[in-house]
Amino acid sequence: MKIKSALMGAAAGVAMMTGATQVMADAHEITVAYFLEWPMPFQHAKVMGEYEEAMGVAINWVSFDTGTAMSAAMASGDVQLSVSQGIPPFVVAASAGQDIQVIDVAVSYAENDNCVVSSVLEIDKTSAAELAGKKVAVPLGTAAHYGFLKQMDHFGVDIASMEVVDMAPADGAAAIAQSQVDMACGWGGALRRMKEHGNVLLTGAEKEALGILVFDATTAPASFVAENAELVATFLAVTAKANAAWNDGSMTAEMLPVIAKDAGMDEDATAETMAGFVFPSVADQLSDAWMGANAATFMKGVAEVFVDAGSIPSANDSYEGNVNTAPLMDVSSM
Repeated sequence: MKIKSALMGAAAGVAMMTGATQVMADAHEITVAYFLEWPMPFQHAKVMGEYEEAMGVAINWVSFDTGTAMSAAMASGDVQLSVSQGIPPFVVAASAGQDIQVIDVAVSYAENDNCVVSSVLEIDKTSAAELAGKKVAVPLGTAAHYGFLKQMDHFGVDIASMEVVDMAPADGAAAIAQSQVDMACGWGGALRRMKEHGNVLLTGAEKEALGILVFDATTAPASFVAENAELVATFLAVTAKANAAWNDGSMTAEMLPVIAKDAGMDEDATAETMAGFVFPSVADQLSDAWMGANAATFMKGVAEVFVDAGSIPSANDSYEGNVNTAPLMDVSSM
């Protein structure tokens, strides 16, 4: 099994880049990372130029395949803000010494991140023990990786017995379609394609009942947040406005086709995906249920799971310093 060496290598790489000189954005342009096939309300504001108008800077929007790649880009100074980075890759980077912070809860999504078992195997939750020795595609250090580890632990499947291959979700979807792997884990459009060739072991509700939470955050290097407090708060304010418009249904018909096109999806798939998403309000994000208390506690739990699995060498004593509520508090007072 190669989980340990691959993920430790990623963490070490992040640590080395963290020691390098940070290349900060100038006053006129920043780079923001996001995912394709991961539709969110912010994309309507993105397409309409609302961020640039409110912030007074040019924005270079760059799509990524995984949250681990986002961490590396922030460590090198190439990216200043990452939208919807998964908590597990964030924790891997923070545990390796990267000084990054969660600055808002981007989305909660128990149904839109999962592992799919090939239909050829005819394995479900009642026979999950049969996964021992099987080959699985997992994007290491991501929310999908965390969910995979927790599900296998729940079913009593020894990870060491499996052949775990580090694959981005899109590649995992292609691999399970071609019967190159027995199981694949991922999210968004890739997960929908995986389901065409297999079945999930646990539903979103069943995962949540086991304490397998799944949410993403907007993240940034701590130094960038500290040096650009007003800019960061304005970015989050535009995001919050888009989320509110989507949540109350006032602009759904107008926003959906724009979001779908920007995400590289058709409207039906976009609507289906977003139906499983929750976009918490600023007040909810600042509550103890999220950034007020639980976020840092959850990060510690994620880190300990990775340590127990031998995927990272150690966890931080606490992740409270990696949660910064100041920008959202500024938004709430705007």
